[in-house]
Amino acid sequence: MVSIICIIAKNRAIGFQNKLLYNIPEDMRHFREITTGHVIIMGKNTFHSINDNPLPNRINIIITRDKKFLAQNCLIANSIEESIELAKKQNKGEIFFIGGSQIYEQAIPFVNKLYLTIVDDKPKQADTFFPDYSEFKKIVIRKESELNVLKFKFVELEK
Repeated sequence: MVSIICIIAKNRAIGFQNKLLYNIPEDMRHFREITTGHVIIMGKNTFHSINDNPLPNRINIIITRDKKFLAQNCLIANSIEESIELAKKQNKGEIFFIGGSQIYEQAIPFVNKLYLTIVDDKPKQADTFFPDYSEFKKIVIRKESELNVLKFKFVELEK
């Protein structure tokens, strides 16, 4: 199965100046629990945003158009399709696209499932947004929670 995992505001905002809009420890734990042991796929900017360090206990694939790009302990792909084929060869079950916005936009036609943390917020500053996901249907709301004044929920959706 090919999936996307992302934290989004209710207006689909996901980032500002190559940084996530929200730093919610419970969401970080949720992300780690779901993706550990699997293949994660990200764009080069997302890789740079995590200080060029692969996430532990996962196979990290970076998508870039730069054919000479190398990153220690990571696999490199030059397209969404190539990244999916490379991920399938790893035999680690579910495959996760973890960002950024351009990768989500290109990957969503190939995706079966979304794991979204939806924050009940409309941020004043955002320059990246999650693509339209209206063709996906909600299958479960795992948990609704609150951190200070921010309300959020973990939602799973499938095509």
